[in-house]
Amino acid sequence: MQEPSTPLTFGELRQTAECISEIKEAAAPRFDAGEADRLLALLRSECRGLPTRDRHGIPFLLMTLRTASLFARSVEPDRNILASILLFPLCRMKEGFAKGVAREWGEDIAALIDGIAEVMKFSTRAGVRNPDNFRGLLLSLADDIRVIIVMIVHNVALMRSINRHPDTQWVCDVAFEAEYLYAQLAHRLGLYKLKSELEDLALKYTNREIYTQIARKLNETKRDRDAYIAAFIAPVKEKLTAAGLRFTIKGRTKSISSIWAKIKKQKVDMQHIYDLFAIRVIIDTPLEREKRDCWLAYSILADMYTANPARMKDWITIPKSNGYESLHATVMGPGSKWVEVQFRTKRMDLVAEKGLAAHWRYKGVKSDSTDQWMNNIRDILETADSGPMQLMKDIRPDAAGKEVFAFTPKGDLLRLSPGATVLDFAFAIHSKVGCRCTGAIIDGVHRKLTHRIANGDTVEIITSPSQSPSHDWLSIAVTSKARNKIRQSLNEAKLHHAELGKEMLERRAKNRKLEIDEAVMMRVIKKTGYKYVNDFFADIADEKMDAGKFLSAYESETETADSQAAKVSAEEFRMNGDTGEETNAEILSVDGKTIKGLRYKLAKCCSPIFGDDVFGFISSDGVIKVHHRNCPNAPNIRQRYPYRIVPVSWSGAPGQLMPVALKVVGYDDIGIVTNITSIIAKESDMSLRNISIDSHDGVFQGWLTINVRDTARLNSLIKKLRTVKGVKDISRS
Repeated sequence: MQEPSTPLTFGELRQTAECISEIKEAAAPRFDAGEADRLLALLRSECRGLPTRDRHGIPFLLMTLRTASLFARSVEPDRNILASILLFPLCRMKEGFAKGVAREWGEDIAALIDGIAEVMKFSTRAGVRNPDNFRGLLLSLADDIRVIIVMIVHNVALMRSINRHPDTQWVCDVAFEAEYLYAQLAHRLGLYKLKSELEDLALKYTNREIYTQIARKLNETKRDRDAYIAAFIAPVKEKLTAAGLRFTIKGRTKSISSIWAKIKKQKVDMQHIYDLFAIRVIIDTPLEREKRDCWLAYSILADMYTANPARMKDWITIPKSNGYESLHATVMGPGSKWVEVQFRTKRMDLVAEKGLAAHWRYKGVKSDSTDQWMNNIRDILETADSGPMQLMKDIRPDAAGKEVFAFTPKGDLLRLSPGATVLDFAFAIHSKVGCRCTGAIIDGVHRKLTHRIANGDTVEIITSPSQSPSHDWLSIAVTSKARNKIRQSLNEAKLHHAELGKEMLERRAKNRKLEIDEAVMMRVIKKTGYKYVNDFFADIADEKMDAGKFLSAYESETETADSQAAKVSAEEFRMNGDTGEETNAEILSVDGKTIKGLRYKLAKCCSPIFGDDVFGFISSDGVIKVHHRNCPNAPNIRQRYPYRIVPVSWSGAPGQLMPVALKVVGYDDIGIVTNITSIIAKESDMSLRNISIDSHDGVFQGWLTINVRDTARLNSLIKKLRTVKGVKDISRS
């Protein structure tokens, strides 16, 4: 470990000069003439006499310059932010220096420095222990989102500086915080390169052996991976070209950290990670045909390779909240390897590649109340033509809607709703603690149940075994968890009281030798005016309701009660048969072309048969479902998924028997069912699969399921059935 006074090495001096040069070059358009030079000169002069390094041996000046340089190159060369980064260590280490910052450099820079200092106070307190809540605390403390972005960049610069650092435990703590706190914040803000670098470096420092193994394996298998991709896409290109689509194909390999996450989650080796690489099909098509062509390409791929419907992601029908559009499919390729294929258009790919809608909230990032706010920040960060950081300073989270974050004495961080009280904090720890809470000690001061928690408070709850919830607590608690637990406790107390009243009533009934019928008792309770039975039993326990009078009313109700006649069900007869299965018989043509081997299913909602006017719908597993033109689901399909509809028509001759449903209405004459089934039995190439008859007041309704080849034979059968005595109407259902 290097001492604070250890001078900079030759390499560190060279990096210092390089960073100064990069800052000057990036800052030139944003700073006034000579302003950047004056700022850097001030930093160098004021650092004289101060410790060269921090307690971990990291050079103060070089670390500051690295952060400023990285911010200028990776995010935005903003004047105020660069100035605040460079001046912050002086404000922190030199007493009284901060007082003149606002006068010399402006109020905004002074406010940024104050925000960085406020976040720095908590940056190592509980980040490792509870990163999800600590992320919220940072956002809550930093009213200016630019402070959070500075912290992310600072963490990247720090992670780059600690490779082979002798204090391995400290390095692991920094790496863990980088992965679970700052990488997640960078992900949400669309700083994807910084996010990936943080995760990769975190893996490198916490598990260097695994990092090296994966990196080496990726290098070793690159040639085989490229060859496999080429073999996979060759037939796909041929099929897509034959379908008349214009497209390009490219691929990508997952980052080392994401590969390791997959290995741990799926408990497999690299050979069994089916999205180790992804193939992206970018279709060149007009805006009005985008969705339809993407689904057509997916349908062709699903016919060539076995698709995994569980892995299909449709962000075309419903784009992500950040606007990301793409259709992801996972198929079993040659050699039984899973391959992820993404379908998108040139417009969709341009949007994703530029970061306007790349993968924030992609996988493993939980949603919270700051998501929409951060999403808006990300859009500004990536799309503003000039000075997005200048726009950032005017954006603040809604103060009235900010969550509250407070610590337990052990250092755990709890997330609470706006305006949360001591009582809410107690229930957030545990319901038993909440029910016994009498107050709290906050930063050494005794507080009542009604005291509102502030961000960063350390709260020690005081309990008493004699304490119990009351109705007044409902007006104190603001979190839904606390209010629900209070109601539950009050209801449990009321239920216990009601059980005592029920026992009293049962004893009185036993003395009068009455057998209580639950249904009769409930009728009498309702007649007495009670809406809830527990209220009735509670009044019995409190003697507000006379048990003797109630039992007398019960006896009277029992004597006058009439027995209920059992209802007789209508005649019913059922025959079970099989359901239609998927087929690839070539009796359909798509867009006027017969595509060999294309799989389809006949929709069960409308049971189309050969000869019907039909249309096709591409399902999520790549199979085309054939619907009748007048299917009851057709309007919804046409409205929501017009791009997944393909024109289909029957080709060739009628093939297999297809199920169709008929509804028969008529008079309940003797033998009508026998006459109907007899006509069907005499028909050739036709069979009865199911019949259900419901008769009521001399009128019957019947539902028949018949296997038939085409509409001509079906229409002939319907004509014959209409001649049966008693049949009033018959139609397809």
